[in-house]
Amino acid sequence: MSRRLLVTGGAGFIGANFVHHWCQVYPDDRVVVLDALTYAGNRLNLAAVEGRENFRFVQGDICDRTIIDNLLSTENIDTIAHFAAESHVDRSILGPAAFVQTNVVGTFTLLEAFRQYWEAKAQPSDYRFLHVSTDEVYGSLGPDDAAFSETTPYAPNSPYSASKAGSDHLVRAYYHTYKLPTIITNCSNNYGPYQFPEKLIPLMCINTLIGKPLPVYGDGKNVRDWLYVVDHCRALDVVINHGQPGETYNIGGNNEVENLNLVQLLCEMMDELAPDLPIRPAKDLITFVKDRQGHDRRYAINANKIKTQLGWTPSVTIAEGLRLTVEWYLNHRDWWEPLLSAEYQAYYRKNYLIPTISLDNDYP
Repeated sequence: MSRRLLVTGGAGFIGANFVHHWCQVYPDDRVVVLDALTYAGNRLNLAAVEGRENFRFVQGDICDRTIIDNLLSTENIDTIAHFAAESHVDRSILGPAAFVQTNVVGTFTLLEAFRQYWEAKAQPSDYRFLHVSTDEVYGSLGPDDAAFSETTPYAPNSPYSASKAGSDHLVRAYYHTYKLPTIITNCSNNYGPYQFPEKLIPLMCINTLIGKPLPVYGDGKNVRDWLYVVDHCRALDVVINHGQPGETYNIGGNNEVENLNLVQLLCEMMDELAPDLPIRPAKDLITFVKDRQGHDRRYAINANKIKTQLGWTPSVTIAEGLRLTVEWYLNHRDWWEPLLSAEYQAYYRKNYLIPTISLDNDYP
């Protein structure tokens, strides 16, 4: 039976990739995207699906209950895939209020609207509320600590991760209190096409292409588990169709890499794939900057539950995924170049305390 999905944040990085995946795999399903089109949301991310008969885009805020109620009823939604979030740790340090508003208040608004709608429909058992969250809610690991599992206690260390933890708790509570069929996923660091330039991998790709410093926090030895976004979307597909309401599933890429090693690997790929780099070798651009406040040392995901219960495993290695990602940014300059706006320049200067990105080769 076909589904009718409301995808919040569907013009963002992971949300847009999910929409592409779902429309390709389930062409008969109705997909409605709700996105506020803040700085990281981009309507162009959905250009490939805009003309589909079963697709609709709506610009709006998840905190706007009137919009949510209207979409649920007029579109007869049975599944919410909730991606909409403020998601960048650095920005949460500079301005935490937006993170609490979107991630906590916005998630509450969606839950309450969906609960009342679901109850009015006589609580159909096949309805789903998928809440896409992060491994950062678990805090930081030491070098020899076991990877995060679904039972790891929450210990968020940034305003971003604290706001996501709060939203996770609300989602869990709505299942246990009202039996609303919610599912939570906590994923590791995503990378791939359509990722806004503030995040590590696209930032390194773009700065290399325009000959600007590659800022690396602290000693560069912070460790992250990297998950190719297409693999993540495959996992979410499995969770929606086969996951159990009330459950949490960790989704990881089994690719733990130190930040500095990741940047050096990207530099090697850029040297190989981009013959016209303004500065070569690209590693000469690596610049160590003051460490992020409260910087978590290591994240690692134990994804055994989703593997054993739902049969999902990542299929893309870090080397394969990085190459695909580098090639995408090389081939889509027309997508990322307009994103280097004045607002982004101001954020970049404030966050890294190094010269802003300009499209000429002279520092401002």
